[in-house]
Parts: sequence; structure tokens; C-alpha cells
Amino acid sequence: MNLNAIEIRHLRYFVVIAESRSFRAASERLHISQPPLTRQVQQLEELLGTQLFVRQPRGIDLTPAGRLFYEDARNILTLTEQALDRMRLAGLGELGRLDVGVFGSAALDVVPRIIQSFRKQYPQVQIVLHNLDRAGQIKALQERRLTVGFNRFFGEEIDLEWESILTERLHVAVLATHPFAERSSVAFGELQGQPLVLYPRNPRGGFIDQLQRMFFDHELTPTIVQEVDDVVTAVALVSAGAGISIVVDSACNLSLPGVVYVPLREKDRANIELCMIRRSDDESPLLQAFLAVARNHKRSQKR
Repeated sequence: MNLNAIEIRHLRYFVVIAESRSFRAASERLHISQPPLTRQVQQLEELLGTQLFVRQPRGIDLTPAGRLFYEDARNILTLTEQALDRMRLAGLGELGRLDVGVFGSAALDVVPRIIQSFRKQYPQVQIVLHNLDRAGQIKALQERRLTVGFNRFFGEEIDLEWESILTERLHVAVLATHPFAERSSVAFGELQGQPLVLYPRNPRGGFIDQLQRMFFDHELTPTIVQEVDDVVTAVALVSAGAGISIVVDSACNLSLPGVVYVPLREKDRANIELCMIRRSDDESPLLQAFLAVARNHKRSQKR
């Protein structure tokens, strides 16, 4: 039995003949003449080493071996068709797995909305979220464990590209009993002397570095009472009365007891970018489809 010589066409011809119960009817369905079709079946029987059909007065019928082979052949053809469809969809960016890196407030608003839009357009794509800080996202991208990441400003990386996807206004998170709570906005200079719950410095730069530059530009020395790794903990500490914190628009979705959010004044350039980062050499259709959805979301926010 030479199984390596069996081709998909052999199986397709066999299945059509078995379902038609006639070489003549099968040749019409397959749009080939009957003699070549007969030769293909004879070749298949020789390769399998068994007879598949038996002639009857009113056509042909399957032998016991033919009936067994029919079920398997039909399943193989179905699986082959499904595999080809999956590869076609994958080539169009409509199928596959997308590994997305998120961290902090990015996971609270804009990224979920982008992913929701993407799921509606590409429901067959599996999306896996990874909670990684900036350094973790960069490492995972370089090791090809991540498709795309969302975080605050990324520094220059030779093999990575980033683009701004959203500009977010900064707010102060305070208790409802704090003097700032009734204000429509707060000047950056008014943060002098306030007990701040902020975030540790990162060697790769980021949100806290931008805040530190803003403090420097305003000639302020921040009074940091505690450093935390994420915005949820920062707002929780505000709720507990540990101090006030500086957060972005997205974090204002966090509803904790007694906490209110007051925007910093626009004239103080109190804004920060949310960026999307990816590998420079990744031209996969799946990533390009996701980038298109994210960019469309960005455009829709500007209207």
C-alpha cells in the first residue's frame, strides 16, 4: 500500500462517485469524462490494495471496505477544506491569536473599547491580554511573545515602533472632603505641598518621568508620601486618606468610596499620551487589521 501516492483528487473523485452511485453521474458532477475518472478509481484501489466498488444492475455500490473508506475520505476532505479556509482567513488577518499587552489605566477604558470594536469585526480571532509594565511589554515583544502593547510613552528601541493612540488629560484624585473636590479645575502649581501617592521611576521612562518633568517646569518639589505600581492601588490609597494622586482620563472610571476626580488646567499642558507599540518587522495581516481598528478609534475620538 503506497499511501504517499494518494492525493486529494483521488479522495474527492471517490466520494462523488460513492454519493452519485454512478460513474456517469459522477463524471457530470466533476466535469470530467468517464474514462479518466474510471482510471483514477482503479489507481486508488491499487494504491489501497482493496476493491472499493462493486457493479450492480442499476449502478454501483460500495464494498464493505469502500463504506469504511467513504466515511474517512469525507472527513479528510472536510478537514482539508476547513484548513484551507482557516489559512485564507489568517492571510486576511481574520483568524489567529492576538497577544495584547496592557498596564495600568490603559486597561480601564480605551483598550477595552478598541478590543470590543476589533472583536465585532473579527470574531474568529482569539485575543489574549497580558498585564505587563513597560519593560515587560518591550521584552515580550522582542521575544515575540506579544503582538502589540499599550502603555505611556516608549523610548527609542531599535527593533520597535510606537505611535500615539490617545491624548489624555490629567486629573487629581482626591477625597470628597478635600478643598480641591468642589473645584472645576486645579492649577499644577497648587500641588506644591500636597501629599502625593505616585509611581516609582522606571529606567525606560514613562508616566512618572513626564510628571517629574512637569514638576521641574513648574519649579515644584513634589511631596511623595507613597509610591505604588498601579493606578488602582493609588486611587485606593486616596480613598483610604493617604493623600491625593495624579491620574489620567481613563482612571476616572474607577469608582472608590469618597474619591472624586478634578481635571488639571489645560493651560498647564496637563496631558499625556497613550501609545501603541509593536515590532518594526511585523507586517502580519492580523496585526495590520488590529492597527487599523485602533487608528479608526483614534480618528473617531477627534470628531
